[in-house]
Amino acid sequence: MDLISLVIAISILALIFAGYLARQILKKDTGTEAMQEVSNAIKIGAEAFLKRQYTTIGILTVILAVIIYGVYAFMHQQPLGWRTSVAFLFGAFSSALAGIVGMMVSIRSNIRTSSAARRSLNEAFIIALRGGAITGIIIVAMSLLGVSLIYYLFSIGMKPDDAAKSVPFMIVGYGFGASFVALFAQLGGGIYTKAADVGSDLVGKVEKGIPEDDPRNPAVIADLVGDNVGDCAGRGADLFESTAAENIGAMILGVALFPVFGLKGILFPLVVRSFGLIASIIGIMSTRMKNENEDPMKALNRGYYITSFLAAIAFFAAVKWLLKGNLMFFWAGVVGIITSILIVWITVRYTDHHYKPVKDIAKASQTGHGTNIITGFAVGMESTALPVLVLSVALLASYFLGNISGVEHGGLYGTAIATMGMLGTAAYILAMDNFGPITDNAGGIAEMSKAPDSVRQRTDRLDAVGNTTKALTKGYAVGSAALAAFLLFSAYLDDVKSHLIKKGVAGITALSTINIDISQVHVFVGGFIGAMLIFVFSSLAIRAVGDTAYSIVNEVRRQWKTKKGIMTGKQKPDYAKVVDICVKASLKKMILPGLLVVVTTVIVGVVLKYEAAGAFLMVGTITGILMALLLNNSGGAWDNAKKYIEDGNFGGKGSETHKAAVTGDTVGDPFKDTAGPSLHVLIKLLSTITLVLVPLFV
Repeated sequence: MDLISLVIAISILALIFAGYLARQILKKDTGTEAMQEVSNAIKIGAEAFLKRQYTTIGILTVILAVIIYGVYAFMHQQPLGWRTSVAFLFGAFSSALAGIVGMMVSIRSNIRTSSAARRSLNEAFIIALRGGAITGIIIVAMSLLGVSLIYYLFSIGMKPDDAAKSVPFMIVGYGFGASFVALFAQLGGGIYTKAADVGSDLVGKVEKGIPEDDPRNPAVIADLVGDNVGDCAGRGADLFESTAAENIGAMILGVALFPVFGLKGILFPLVVRSFGLIASIIGIMSTRMKNENEDPMKALNRGYYITSFLAAIAFFAAVKWLLKGNLMFFWAGVVGIITSILIVWITVRYTDHHYKPVKDIAKASQTGHGTNIITGFAVGMESTALPVLVLSVALLASYFLGNISGVEHGGLYGTAIATMGMLGTAAYILAMDNFGPITDNAGGIAEMSKAPDSVRQRTDRLDAVGNTTKALTKGYAVGSAALAAFLLFSAYLDDVKSHLIKKGVAGITALSTINIDISQVHVFVGGFIGAMLIFVFSSLAIRAVGDTAYSIVNEVRRQWKTKKGIMTGKQKPDYAKVVDICVKASLKKMILPGLLVVVTTVIVGVVLKYEAAGAFLMVGTITGILMALLLNNSGGAWDNAKKYIEDGNFGGKGSETHKAAVTGDTVGDPFKDTAGPSLHVLIKLLSTITLVLVPLFV
């Protein structure tokens, strides 16, 4: 069996296993009639939003595919143009499908988790984790399957050696399509979920003093729907495009090593990723709580360490088989795996209530809203230091290991392998990520259906862990984005060199190195604009949440004013009205920041050319990583500081300290769930769009 066939076979078997898991979960009971009523409302709202969102994204995608073909046709490269456009559409479709499937599973797992909590914490834990695992397995398997299939299709009719050297450059459109859809999915879902969350909290907790997920709050269904369309569909599309873009970038770097490893060096990323998928499946299936009193986070960590250990073994086997047993590349992969574990640990340290940073924010809340905001923002800024140092050491170490491997150009390939190591556990990380919204929804269903206190206590324990897993997976996503960005930047320079050689530029040969000289004024300006783009994009994303939340707050106040019976339980709120506000606003407001990224990149590349586009890409990436870390970690810390107070510390629920913490949480919501995660996608989108449009920039 050849390597491509092996990867395709493993991907298909993983999808079949995900189907088996889904069938097992769907067999579980769906609880009481009241639970089913709440669950159906969430399901209807989520499906309606996704249908409208992906219709809008689909139109934008088709328009851009035509433009891409037009660019290549203008450059008299029609054959490459249609391949890139087809790859773009296929990548966009795959990314959309991955996000949709993830959300569909989530909205069916939440009620079953809530129902299982009536019986035991462990049963609810297993359903939530395996419900999230279905999404993780499907996303990684589809990413592998998509890249493998398009490589196979574009290789038809070509000699194997010719295909190996040229096809990786042809399939960059796949990564661009996946990134393009992921950006809009994350933006739209993030605006929806956090506008609903902020609006619900401001009027519910602060003004009326009613608990979270109280059925008297007209925004509560929109809030629960948002957990699915933002955290499940959005993050699913995010990590789908991460794995796809990283695979393609590593394959492009593998072309330079073709004389040493041949086709095996190019397909190594796909093979090792498929082995990592198997490791994740074993880790997921081995994860369960030892007893009802165990912290669910300990069980999740055990599974993660098992997955990481198995991924390291898989790396060793793949290196022995495909890279002539060169152990320096194995150790580069281990660097990536260790980096993944460290980034997760650092994120937990800054966002979990067991540690000092979150307790400091809770303590600061005693003196008011202002000190809560100041302390939370300071924690977010501080939290950028350790991840940057870890990522810097990882890049230097993996480059050094590649350099001493005895292979020419081995340094860059070492960094690519470190990135593969970090993303080797992606399916398990995604399972942990989707565990969060599933348990959050399960708690909401229990609260709104007036389930016994014992049920809510169990779902609250799972929800608290879910908040931590959502925070740590954001850290993992931005860390992997940082490593992948360096890899994709190197691939961009390789692509530039390839086009310069084709154009016959004097002095450029296959042995040449393309350098970006920041001392050149046009290059400096390109970098300057890249940094600026990150701030403007973040502003638009956060402002979109604020504007939409404003409309929701006014609508909730209107309903309480005109329907006096809502607060006494005699009248039912109009949940659909708030859902409709969220849908319309999020779809409208996701377009400008998304198009801004594409248009700015094209203008810089066309006007200032490839060197400036390279500076734009790298400075934008560095700024984006720091901004994403700040936004993700400050938002997560504010959220858990609020929950720490709600557990009875510093006055508990309803106190002035609690109200200050709720304000911090509402500020942090668009930080950690809209702008921050969208920046992960933007970083890779900058890389893939510059790769696709190199012919226009050279």
